[in-house]
Amino acid sequence: MPGLREVQYYLAGLWLLIRMDPRGFRFLDLSERGVNRSFWAIAWCLPPMGISWLWWRQAFLRSLPPEADVDFAFFVRLGLVEIANWIVPLVFAGLLLLAFRMGERFAPVVVSVNWLGVPLSYINGLLLALVFFLPGAVGLVSLLLLAFMLAQVFVLARILRMICHDHALMVGALTLVLLVPSMILSEYLQHFLGIYPA
Repeated sequence: MPGLREVQYYLAGLWLLIRMDPRGFRFLDLSERGVNRSFWAIAWCLPPMGISWLWWRQAFLRSLPPEADVDFAFFVRLGLVEIANWIVPLVFAGLLLLAFRMGERFAPVVVSVNWLGVPLSYINGLLLALVFFLPGAVGLVSLLLLAFMLAQVFVLARILRMICHDHALMVGALTLVLLVPSMILSEYLQHFLGIYPA
């Protein structure tokens, strides 16, 4: 598992790419080994995922009778949703790149998206933690979450623009493929697995 210093190195590269500086690619391991190691980002995201799971549990329990509770299987199902949301958009992105004969750009997309997930997960976890500690600030947190979603689209599009060399249509298509399916898939799987608040 990559250590903190290595993760910071990758994030520094992403920051350069967001600033449209091609030197950022030097900070990323775009080899096959680097692609495989980038999935360790999931492990780095476990703490903020735990916060979001506790928040989801609280929302789920509010829709049940007061004496109801959830078991360990509830969190296993949440984990399955998280894995699907992480993997499926990357598969769609790979198929899109292959269809347009840009398969060589799949590795940079995977590495960038995986490591970008780390800071985004912590920001999301921090916002959800505010709901726990400041229940009266739900309206403010909702606005912050909206701003965070818009920032996520902006940041992802900037990185994809560096990877795709200003192919505007491909940047737009990849941005949609990496964000929209996870939203649809989340709701579908939550309903299917019985973990969606009634």
